[in-house]
Amino acid sequence: MDLTKLSTETRNSKSMLLDTMSVAEILKLMNSEDQTVPQAINKQLPQVEAAVNKIIQQFKKNGRLIYLGAGTSGRLGVLDAAECVPTFGTDPSMVQGLIAGGQSAMTVAVEGAEDSLSLAEEDLKKLKLNANDAVVGLAASGRTPYVIGALKYAHQVGAVTVSIACNQNAEISKYVDYPIEVVTGPEVLTGSTRLKAGTAQKLILNMISTTSMIKLGKAYQNLMIDVKPTNDKLVERSKRIIMQATDCDYQTAEKNFIAADEDVKVAIIMTLTGVDKTEAIKNLQKNNGFVRKAMKED
Repeated sequence: MDLTKLSTETRNSKSMLLDTMSVAEILKLMNSEDQTVPQAINKQLPQVEAAVNKIIQQFKKNGRLIYLGAGTSGRLGVLDAAECVPTFGTDPSMVQGLIAGGQSAMTVAVEGAEDSLSLAEEDLKKLKLNANDAVVGLAASGRTPYVIGALKYAHQVGAVTVSIACNQNAEISKYVDYPIEVVTGPEVLTGSTRLKAGTAQKLILNMISTTSMIKLGKAYQNLMIDVKPTNDKLVERSKRIIMQATDCDYQTAEKNFIAADEDVKVAIIMTLTGVDKTEAIKNLQKNNGFVRKAMKED
């Protein structure tokens, strides 16, 4: 293992005296370095676009999106997967996150888990990975054995494969259909890839899941209309979304929200077209959940 060739492991010339800097100087430096991340991602947008288009196709075949990584990378995948459920009303199986060492590795590092080439294959077999699925392997270094093992197995079963690395000519890029290499460079704290590299991965995961869900009909205008009202805050947010989408008052939004069995999409169509819940649901189903298309039925 030669880490000297990885830009994420090299020393940052701007932070060589990091331990002598004031708090203000450290914060300013970190903020300055973080601003380079979107610029690095911008160079890879065509690769991200290609991957997202393919992931959308997999979803339309009832496939799943599986994020997979070790350490920070794995945690970021688990986080993005978990957020899809309340934000987009997805079934928990639709977007999933796997981390080397299992769920306990979310808080405590599991010795040697990321160095196993076979562990990820076992994890994917438990999920019954198939050719309709998409697997996104995350590794800041671009060489994590757990991720490589996963991508090799995913390729064997015919699943779509994507990699997100933060080094150029990453090892994991060799095993995927859609390699994404965002070169974020040396970290302020040498080798601490939870910093710029982690930020880059988080931003790309935001792009992948959000864009995919929008293209599956889970947004109207710029509103998240498949939000699940699982607590008081989300109940009120749901009513506000109905108001914003239809320009109705609070009382109308609340009435139609209740009449729609707390389904925001259905309530929006009821409010805008005047149809009842049954007709609104039928129109949505005919149009694969897209609100704009469903409204043209009337």
